[in-house]
Amino acid sequence: MGRYHQAVTRGVEDYRDLELARDRAAEIRWKAIEHLETNLLRFESAARDNGVKVVWATDSSEALEAVLEVVRRHRTKLVVKSKSMVTEEIHLNQGLETNGIRVVETDLGEYIQQLDEEPPYHIVTPAMHKSKEDVAALFHRKLGTDLHASPEALTLHARNLLRDQYLQAGVGITGANFLLADTGGICVTENEGNARMSTSFVKSHIVIAGIEKVIGSAEDLDLMWPLLASRGTGQQMTAYNTIFHTSRLRSEADGPSEMVVILLDNGRTRLLADPVMRQSLYCIRCGACLNACPVYKNIGGHSYNATYSGPIGKVISPHLLPFSDFQHLSQASSLCGNCTEVCPVRIPLHQLILANRHEAANDPQIHSSTSSQHLMWKTWARAMQHRPLLDLVGSRTKAWFLRTFFASAWGQRRHLPSPAVKSFQQQWANRKP
Repeated sequence: MGRYHQAVTRGVEDYRDLELARDRAAEIRWKAIEHLETNLLRFESAARDNGVKVVWATDSSEALEAVLEVVRRHRTKLVVKSKSMVTEEIHLNQGLETNGIRVVETDLGEYIQQLDEEPPYHIVTPAMHKSKEDVAALFHRKLGTDLHASPEALTLHARNLLRDQYLQAGVGITGANFLLADTGGICVTENEGNARMSTSFVKSHIVIAGIEKVIGSAEDLDLMWPLLASRGTGQQMTAYNTIFHTSRLRSEADGPSEMVVILLDNGRTRLLADPVMRQSLYCIRCGACLNACPVYKNIGGHSYNATYSGPIGKVISPHLLPFSDFQHLSQASSLCGNCTEVCPVRIPLHQLILANRHEAANDPQIHSSTSSQHLMWKTWARAMQHRPLLDLVGSRTKAWFLRTFFASAWGQRRHLPSPAVKSFQQQWANRKP
């Protein structure tokens, strides 16, 4: 985390006017989402003109069926996949493996997590929580490498293993950072080249992308790609930036014989229908809000039990998943606003977290209160708003009240706070008679 913050601080210094860049990026995403239907139809038309098959998937099951159709047609039992959060969202690996298809993650961080049978910890750096010693022990246990091997040696070993998988696989799957409405292009940005390798030797290239990934024009990449890199990793640009337009041409030696793009809804139109929450669809998955969030830095990505963690996860997960089961994520926020401050496309994340709280509070199926609870909170609110009433009760009485009425709600694994012996007003009076 410390190195990340240093790198990002240096990266954003390259902007002459960072706030203007954020304003323009926000406008690009606003235009894309406000005219989403038009942009998607433009993309579909351009992609089909390029010879690409476009499939619309309402949910994860339809997306899985579309992938299985391609895999079965090519009679392959091995799929290579580059880093993609949307495939994590629909649990694609599990779906394919259930149907007898082996999936190999080719991003090093994702490969580490797959070996350890864990989901990604972070949307940009999946194995952020593992030390080099953890990875060495994992590789020793799973791959038989030296227990004290260096990170360089472990990386080389993984590289050699993955090269064989690229050559043997029949289908390669990638996500998309952006979809170009004007040309039908699929934009992928990466640092390892695994997306290019996953699409160079296979028979079919499958792209799975959320419908919100579309932007109006290739010219928008002039701003969006560097901004994504600087906020995501602190780089001016990531090492590999590719725009896929079609399958292999007759004049080309490498590349897939077909290309299929699956446009996934999976709850995104529910967000789009809400004039306030649709702002969350501007997200470009840079991970800046996770790294800025004091809650995420303390509890980590796995605590959220959802594909998308951190502030953006608190906002969108309750809407992509059953709201009643995941609305509690929005409570795990201090509303400090740091996530909003660092967002490169100016999503008001802390306000959207608050909007989720309001929605949950107004849902009687989530929050049903009794008359005694109403009376208790009304009494508490009156005492809090009238300091002399609160000061009538001593610290011992306050401690008893907390133990009696809040111990179970506070939880067994946390210590109840102890009221101060003297109130602030009393301490102030002692300091300033």
